[in-house]
Amino acid sequence: MRCPDLKRDGFELRSGEAIHVENPDTFFIPSVRERYSLEPGQFVKLIFDIETVDEDGEAMVQGERMWVLVTGKCDDFYIGMLDNDPVSVDPHGDQYLIHGAEIPFLPGHVINIEEPPDDVERLLREWKPTRVWPREEE
Repeated sequence: MRCPDLKRDGFELRSGEAIHVENPDTFFIPSVRERYSLEPGQFVKLIFDIETVDEDGEAMVQGERMWVLVTGKCDDFYIGMLDNDPVSVDPHGDQYLIHGAEIPFLPGHVINIEEPPDDVERLLREWKPTRVWPREEE
């Protein structure tokens, strides 16, 4: 398992821990215990840096905060499914980052946690990933 890489995958995740260390009075994140004990069915908010193109055709990186449904764990990584439609991505294109795409992440990426909804078992049973993240290093 590996983290997404901007050059390789067109997106990457920001470290919520690093942002918190730089701005401890204004940028709050869940406790270490909460971030390291996530369970399937919880929703986590992550910050994505997404490679996109501006109106002039110039490459740029745009940040978006999006929710991910935690579905499991693989080694040190959590894996989840994106529960947002990225604003900076064409939903009809061939890019990886679309609603339902599997996202690998580490506890340090998590900036918020929501508890599972009442119908969490149904969500975990019925949601199928639209894109599957490779489990082996390529």
